[in-house]
Amino acid sequence: MMASSDVDIRGEGSLFSDQNPSEMDALCPSPPGPSRPQRNYERIGEGTGTSFCQTLIHLLKGNIGTGLLGLPLAVKNAGLVLGPVSLLCMGVIAVHCMRVLVKCSRHLSGKLSRPSLTYGEAVQYGMENVSWLRRHSQWGKQTVNLFLIITQLGFCCVYFVFLSDNIKQVVEAANATTFSCQMNHTNQTQVLVPSFDSRLYMLCFLPAVILLVFTPNLKYLAPLSLVANLVMTASLVLIYFYSITVLPLENKMQRPQSFIHVLYLGMGIVTFLYISLGTIGYMCFGEHIGGSITLNLPNCWMYQAVKLLYCFGIFITFALQFYVPAEILIPPVVARVSPRWERAVDLLLRTILVIFTCALAVLIPELDLVISLVGSLSSSFLALIFPPLLQIVTFHSEGLSPLATLKNIVISLIGIVGFLTGTYIAIEQIIARNGLKHEETFSTYMVQ
Repeated sequence: MMASSDVDIRGEGSLFSDQNPSEMDALCPSPPGPSRPQRNYERIGEGTGTSFCQTLIHLLKGNIGTGLLGLPLAVKNAGLVLGPVSLLCMGVIAVHCMRVLVKCSRHLSGKLSRPSLTYGEAVQYGMENVSWLRRHSQWGKQTVNLFLIITQLGFCCVYFVFLSDNIKQVVEAANATTFSCQMNHTNQTQVLVPSFDSRLYMLCFLPAVILLVFTPNLKYLAPLSLVANLVMTASLVLIYFYSITVLPLENKMQRPQSFIHVLYLGMGIVTFLYISLGTIGYMCFGEHIGGSITLNLPNCWMYQAVKLLYCFGIFITFALQFYVPAEILIPPVVARVSPRWERAVDLLLRTILVIFTCALAVLIPELDLVISLVGSLSSSFLALIFPPLLQIVTFHSEGLSPLATLKNIVISLIGIVGFLTGTYIAIEQIIARNGLKHEETFSTYMVQ
């Protein structure tokens, strides 16, 4: 699915905005706001509408992250023909589901005379259109929020693994890093000075990440986020350059009606990036491709700098990804304590959530498997299963054609199959890889 996203599904003029960042697909909208005044939970961009270009930039930023760098490995597993074709098909289906979600959100918000709806609210009110689902409509909202939390915290785990793997590799190869970027079609960065286990690097990042998420307002991160976007873009350009030389958001827009054009253009660019980098990366490194293509870059200062720059961008993005689950989980708890303890409880909960994501990353320190598990487990529901089902319940009493209903059922079944098979395979590989590591550790101990 998509790598990361900044999404806000609102009612009339629904769009992907910069308010609530997410990591994998473009269907991770803003969660319900706190019951009290926004205080520290203020969102970015409430003042004036965003232009066409600004919204396009937000959409591109939201879908380019660590998942993009892992696509060469996905193409390796799927095959050089099936991999790109599958990415193209999934890109088309994902864009269609986004369009469906926007359409349903607009329809429901207009019907309810509401200026906007969150993703969860759209599902809730859509279910209320069906008599036998009406009493359980609140479950729909809570289910969407649950999958948003799983998705966002899952990608926070991915960030811990990504940071530790890349920084570890830079440190281990520092003594032999040169200015010559010689290519040999294999993993270019050779481990020359073994250092700590990658999980220890995660623990080293933990205090810095905790301090980062203490930022009370996302607008304070805006300058750093801009720099992060620029350096990540520069890093992607250099990654493309190296790989090729080896080979011979709507309610925030000034004009919401133009969002569909932004959607098609932006996701067209994203799909092209996914297919091209996945294919070129696999053709470049073949069987040696790592969980992230950055791990295959050569042992020279320019490409070591690429890793550091991308790590900086991912580090800053952690706070943006963390914002969604924090907005869902923290305000209800803070609302139950006295004003005197609000700030302390807020910081405590943020600390606990970050430690939780770090602990999960330590337990599963495999970048490719974590990405696969998070994508299969939650993005399948958010991007492929919920939107077509929402269209069925939203328009079932208003003459939805049998062909449209069949199409929605087929897309949802594809999402369910992806969820079941992807989750099963990811968990099976995690167990197998951990078992192999334990065997190797035991063998080493016996030899000693």
